[in-house]
Amino acid sequence: MSSADDKAPAETAHLAAADPRRWQALAVLTAMQFMLMMDITVVNIALPRIEDDLDFSVGDLAWVVNAYVLTAGGFLLLGGRLADMYGRRLTFIAGVLVFGISSVVCGVAVNSGMLVTGRFVQGFGEALAGPAALGLIPVLFRDPKERTKALGIWGGMAALGSAVGSVVGGSLTDLVDWRWIFYINIPVALFALIMVPRVIPESKMAREGHRIDIIGALSATGGLVAIVYGLLQAADDPWGSTDVLLPLLGGLALLILTAIWESRVPDPMIPLRFFTNRTRLTSNGVSILSLAAFYTYAFLLTLYLQQVLDYSPLKTGLTYVPFTLAIGIGMGVSTALMPRIGVKATLITGFLGSAAGLALAAAGLATDATFLSGIMPGLLVYGFFNAVAYPALTNGALHQVTGQDAGLASGVQTAMQQVGASLGLATLVPLALRYVNDHVEDGTLPQIAQTDGYALALRVAAGILVVAAALALLMEKVDAKPRDAAAEATADDPTDPGPETDAPAIAAKP
Repeated sequence: MSSADDKAPAETAHLAAADPRRWQALAVLTAMQFMLMMDITVVNIALPRIEDDLDFSVGDLAWVVNAYVLTAGGFLLLGGRLADMYGRRLTFIAGVLVFGISSVVCGVAVNSGMLVTGRFVQGFGEALAGPAALGLIPVLFRDPKERTKALGIWGGMAALGSAVGSVVGGSLTDLVDWRWIFYINIPVALFALIMVPRVIPESKMAREGHRIDIIGALSATGGLVAIVYGLLQAADDPWGSTDVLLPLLGGLALLILTAIWESRVPDPMIPLRFFTNRTRLTSNGVSILSLAAFYTYAFLLTLYLQQVLDYSPLKTGLTYVPFTLAIGIGMGVSTALMPRIGVKATLITGFLGSAAGLALAAAGLATDATFLSGIMPGLLVYGFFNAVAYPALTNGALHQVTGQDAGLASGVQTAMQQVGASLGLATLVPLALRYVNDHVEDGTLPQIAQTDGYALALRVAAGILVVAAALALLMEKVDAKPRDAAAEATADDPTDPGPETDAPAIAAKP
């Protein structure tokens, strides 16, 4: 056996023994990630109860979701940059603290403004904690095999959090009180705050010559918030009214300012060169359309089930279980399908199938619909094909991206998905509400008007997915091997980024 062969096991053993606390640290990180992912879905089931208790209008109710996803997406890249430069452990602790305190604020909210403010701050907490936690994994797990296993556990817990969120939200809302969907975050946050300093080392990259692009993050997020606000105002006011036009024009001006700033600042939050690749640009664009349809469906279906069919929150949460199962099957089919027919064909198939699922869901809505014949067919078809498209979207977003740029690509795609969620709720929900309001004023029974209005929005969402399928034709040939942005972003040795990346070195200390 050669000396190199003798050395490899020794190196592996050294890496494995580098930090005996690493699995405890992973347990803390994945517990927090589970909570962050669960929080995205757990709130949705409680929306009708929140609407009644805090006197939300249906249009304003969308801010309970939008405030969170807009802030989380808008500050995601900034959060990752702060973690890299000022310390991942420090930033993670800050994010957990912000998230925990804002969860208390949401739980004790006495009016709609207080809850929405708490949700904005919660989103910022996720933007700090999420990237910092992911950035800690390569520091804790230097051995490639262990790192792959750790990332698998991380991804599995995130998926599990999203999957059980609807059931947990329904159970707490129905059996206890909707406020407990926020209170359950507190013990997890306290556990993380106590354990992180004990089991997780600090790590940061060299700060020389690097700056934080705060102006870019604030202007981009502010512009998106203003545009979403203007679109939501259109549910009640004419498009030419001041309440609609001013925020829309102001938001557009802020986004233009962001683009100009990003083109001139030395260390931009998102280098504009990133968007010169046609396939990545297309993938991120259709991600916006895909998530717009997804969140609209989840939002309106929840309102329909509880306000038209009179489902309890718990029954509503259980309704989403087949949807979750269909998503799991669809993800598995997609990873097997891509190498056979290609990324573009897989993506188009997923979008067209998702459009058919939403059309089927719209057709099943009725004031006396049953679950088996009216609700479940659309849930299963849409859930399956939406999941078929998702891995292909990831491959498109990572097209011609290597090393640490995978972290940037993943962050941009996640941010675009959050933007898509907000824009969907800000455009399709007001479309449904205008229909409902107009027909109720004409004498239509509210339940009939709601059913028809929600079905209209779902049909429009189906049309948006058809447009997404057409746009997918613009993509170049993409590597059909399923890719994992998290794994690729952490694949390189953090102390040696290599010649193909511009990632700075990470200095870890106990």
